[in-house]
Amino acid sequence: MIDLEEIKVYLPKYLSTSSEQNLFENLSDFPKNISSRIYSTRHLNDDLIFQGDALEGLLVINLPDPTIRETKSVVLSNTCDTDLQNVRMYSSSICYSPIFNLNKYIEKLKAKKIASPQKINEFTSQIKNQRISQIFFLPKGGCKLTSDSFIFFDKINSCDNNSISREGLSSKSLFSFSNYGFYLFLFKLSMHFSRIREDIDRD
Repeated sequence: MIDLEEIKVYLPKYLSTSSEQNLFENLSDFPKNISSRIYSTRHLNDDLIFQGDALEGLLVINLPDPTIRETKSVVLSNTCDTDLQNVRMYSSSICYSPIFNLNKYIEKLKAKKIASPQKINEFTSQIKNQRISQIFFLPKGGCKLTSDSFIFFDKINSCDNNSISREGLSSKSLFSFSNYGFYLFLFKLSMHFSRIREDIDRD
């Protein structure tokens, strides 16, 4: 386990003193405090898409199934990459992962009898305590998130950045993350994509 004092080294440098202290206090109480405190409504009325924002109506496909559907999703791309004012020599895309309703997902597992009820309960507990590296748990309580939910970091979709209208964006927004929620989100996103645990010498 990382020492809490060491965490301070990795705190964002742009935070005010009070925001930094609040973030540190929340981290020190992890995972007992995984609740609606991971959300913020501060940016929901902006016309920008922030990393970690949840939006309705994004197009999702799960290959090899060719079906395309609209669903709620969480943006994985960096905020600077989603900003339309950041002009590039190429057309950028927004990466996002669809949101799954936790209760419905667990009921499907039980119906398929994939594992014993005890194993499924343990799996549910691991999700809620952010113990599974490829899953990010989203407790109910976001602005429009009425049920416990989650995303898979390995079920990524993308679309052209310009295809998402910024006009009336707030009506499509489900939530933004608070400082605490954003820190946890980036930490788990980094863990999923940046772990060096393969135990293979590539030289």
